[in-house]
Amino acid sequence: MVLAAGILLSRILGLVRNRVFAHYLGTSDAADAFNAAFKIPNFLQNLFGEGVLSASFIPLYSRLISQGDEANARRVAAAVGGVLALATSVVVLLGILVTPVLVSIFTPGFEDAKREATIRLVRILFPGSGLLVLSAWCLGVLNSHGRFFLSYSAPVLWNVAIIGTLLAYGDEARGYRLTEIAAWGSVVGSLLQFGIQLPMVLRLIGVTAAVRQGMRAAGTVLRNALPVFVGRGVVQISAYIDTVLASLLPTGAVAAISYAQVLYTLPVSLFGMSVSAAELPAMSKARGEGDGPGSELTARLIRGLRHIAFFVIPSAVAFIVLGDVIVAALYQSGAFTRSMTEYVWAILAGSAIGLLASTWGRLYASTFYALQDTKTPLRFGSVRVVLSVVLGYLFAIPVPALLNVHPRWGAVGLTISSSLAAWVEFALLRRSLEKRIGRTALPLPLLVRLWGAAAAATIAGAVVKLAIGSQHPAV
Repeated sequence: MVLAAGILLSRILGLVRNRVFAHYLGTSDAADAFNAAFKIPNFLQNLFGEGVLSASFIPLYSRLISQGDEANARRVAAAVGGVLALATSVVVLLGILVTPVLVSIFTPGFEDAKREATIRLVRILFPGSGLLVLSAWCLGVLNSHGRFFLSYSAPVLWNVAIIGTLLAYGDEARGYRLTEIAAWGSVVGSLLQFGIQLPMVLRLIGVTAAVRQGMRAAGTVLRNALPVFVGRGVVQISAYIDTVLASLLPTGAVAAISYAQVLYTLPVSLFGMSVSAAELPAMSKARGEGDGPGSELTARLIRGLRHIAFFVIPSAVAFIVLGDVIVAALYQSGAFTRSMTEYVWAILAGSAIGLLASTWGRLYASTFYALQDTKTPLRFGSVRVVLSVVLGYLFAIPVPALLNVHPRWGAVGLTISSSLAAWVEFALLRRSLEKRIGRTALPLPLLVRLWGAAAAATIAGAVVKLAIGSQHPAV
């Protein structure tokens, strides 16, 4: 609950940030450039950040703490932090140098002023992504000590910095100039997010010169991280291919996908990630007490699946049926028109199809990580990526032409393909894990009740929608 509260606070500010961004920039060329530029250096956070550390660092660090070996735990944390800082610094420098090449590869549809603006934005944003990697290291240490709120509410400062710059300059600057100001706000926010966690981390691990003594255990962390690193790299390739395909679609596709993604990731983070992140240290400590049917590990997994389903099922149904109300209430003003609302709604509905699979899949992957098995999630994650890339191309480019619909609706095809691939990955993860720990599926009557309650609530919402007629959706 504490972890979810921290995430909720930061995500609410994230919605406010996107609301302000949409008001000033809508789905313009400048909005496309900013959202594409943000994704390019963001691979740093995805490759080196929370996902890799959750799979490799937290299980070992949590176990050392539970065994009372705090001295070695501190050395491991310091060694991992040092290696991470060095690797991140090198990648940031290289990224800034080769930015024009990266922009050409990942946004081939951007030309002239749009391409030049994207290059400038990427170079501004790269250092901020490096700081977010170090922030993820802080998160790993704090989570292992049960300090969830600070680490997951820290992004509030990042959001506030961007919101502040947009509000301060939104009426004066326009277009690409405003996106550059927002990018500098993002860098400042990244520094604040890292800085607010660092004092607590240093108090927990101390400042030790005996880092070399922790390098042996840190080597275990790095070996466990390698499959996850490769897996994250594969996922990143998939995400960048989505950006490539979206850049080939008409203006607004990249920005519209980003607006929808903020809404889609809210339940993923608030319910899927909060449960998975909270359970991982406990699962890691429970490992060794038995991991078969009836074990504490199995019980924690099933309980986590119930918690996720309780919140995510109604979220998915609401996105599909009432997505236009949600999108319009949050974004529709200024440069963001009603037609943009309907476009983002369709994209959001495509993502919602795979919402439950994505959130459940996170918890199954965390269970494998607790068992120090990082290779199985890598295998099945690779299957998901291949499927989403192949289906994404088909649904985004050829299918709209075959159906004789406007090319911009190919963005919906991208999210539908990702949803289908998420269900395949989830099925593979569950089947593989059940061979080791026994049955984990939730009872059918429970699922029927959850889906039925979600349907009833959404129908009630649709009735209210019809009743208020032409009132603004925020009502």
